[in-house]
Amino acid sequence: MRAAVLYGIVGSVLLSAFSAAPAEAEGVDVAVQRASEEGIRFGTCPAVEGLPDGVQCGTVEVPLDYARPDGEQIKLTVSRVRATGNARQGALVFNPGGPGASGMYFPLMGFTPAWQRIAAAYDLIGYAPRGVGRSAPLSCQDPKRLYKGPSPAPAHPSESYKRERIARAEAYARGCAERSGSALRHYHSRNNARDLDVLRAALGEQRLTFMGTGYGTYFGALYATMFPSHVRRMVFDSAVNPAPDQIWYRNSLDRSAAFEGRWADFRAWIAKHHKVYGLGNSPEKVLRSYERAAARLASRPAGGKVGPGQLRNAFQQATYYEDYWPQRALALSAYLKGEPKPLVQIAGPYPEAAAEQENGNAVRTAVECNDAPWPTEWKVWDRDHTRLARTAPFETWDNVWTSLPCAYWPGPRRRPLDVRTGRGELPPTLILAAERDAAAPYDGALELLRRLGGSVLVTERDAGNHGLAGGPNECVNGHVEAYLLEGRVPERRAACAAHPEPRPSAAPLESQGRG
Repeated sequence: MRAAVLYGIVGSVLLSAFSAAPAEAEGVDVAVQRASEEGIRFGTCPAVEGLPDGVQCGTVEVPLDYARPDGEQIKLTVSRVRATGNARQGALVFNPGGPGASGMYFPLMGFTPAWQRIAAAYDLIGYAPRGVGRSAPLSCQDPKRLYKGPSPAPAHPSESYKRERIARAEAYARGCAERSGSALRHYHSRNNARDLDVLRAALGEQRLTFMGTGYGTYFGALYATMFPSHVRRMVFDSAVNPAPDQIWYRNSLDRSAAFEGRWADFRAWIAKHHKVYGLGNSPEKVLRSYERAAARLASRPAGGKVGPGQLRNAFQQATYYEDYWPQRALALSAYLKGEPKPLVQIAGPYPEAAAEQENGNAVRTAVECNDAPWPTEWKVWDRDHTRLARTAPFETWDNVWTSLPCAYWPGPRRRPLDVRTGRGELPPTLILAAERDAAAPYDGALELLRRLGGSVLVTERDAGNHGLAGGPNECVNGHVEAYLLEGRVPERRAACAAHPEPRPSAAPLESQGRG
């Protein structure tokens, strides 16, 4: 009975969504025309953005609801550094992914060596998508609740722990609705793509040059599908799988499986440097060292702040970026030798970042829950993830707790757009992917390649960093520069050898900076 009612609700929502589509398309036209006339008034950035004097800031207005373009407007914050060269090609807009991440910092990349040639040709444009930062921010709970102290991280949770997390997920979903009201349903990926077209117009660009990382590749692909004639050049860096049946539940399962492989890569690297860290000369022995630390933290949290949950979170971050590997290994080594300070430094809570983190969590939850139907019965989640955790325990249940509010979401569940363009509809687009990227498993890049006619794929072999452009691989960077500066693309599939592994370090963490 309950399932029938739920399917009936979903069906009515989908019918409503389809009937609203023409109105939303007209709404985009209205918003684009308005933005092209008004532009963006760039000036000194507010102090709250924490950006240096060389960066300018402004805002662009977009409709909260594109079906009502003359209704409530929200302001998105935008940042810019002008092109430094004489042969300016236009504006390059960047999104770092998430959902829930801000790109306001992006123009600073132009001051780094890897980006200087691109920065000479383009205005570098960052922005905070709707809901993020000062762009009509979302919130689902009091940020102070994020920092209650050490937390557990059971790889195979008990039934009582599962019931506790279900209750927390239900409360979180209610909090999102209570804090945002009816506006909550307008925070989703299609609106992010529409906002991108309004931003393009406000910047005075006839066609968009865009780079997105991770989630940014998904709504970038939506943009390419919805507005193919508005595309100039697009870089899809670390592409997520855009297939409608993958958004977002199945993608989450695939990520959990991939993170287990990346965790094994990290442990193999630590084992290779056993003489530096003393954590074991095989991945299995390193795992035992990690588990010994987690057990010790469960009985006596480091500094009263770091329990098994904080330990796992710190090491999960390292499965995204190899730059973290030396630091994390050093902290674990020091802790097991009786010195907890390095571990507290990298894994401890930082209350000053609570508001930003809570905001990012709220946006991610809202976008992913609004984007697509999710299983609404706990037994489905429990079955799928219990099975997966037998072979991939490292991140599986943490991913469940992150996404579980979507099972109890109060808003509409949309059917994901079928990302697809035929050959000739788009100019060539460039896809970047690392074979062992866990945050965006490699199959996603292959799927995007199949779906976007005329796209090309550059693969970094035997590597797993998330976000390749401007990173340590000169081959990848060469392809990005050739594309953005000259419009040149390789054959449909090209490959780069892996970048060098990080070097081990036994230096104190204070001299390395925080990760």
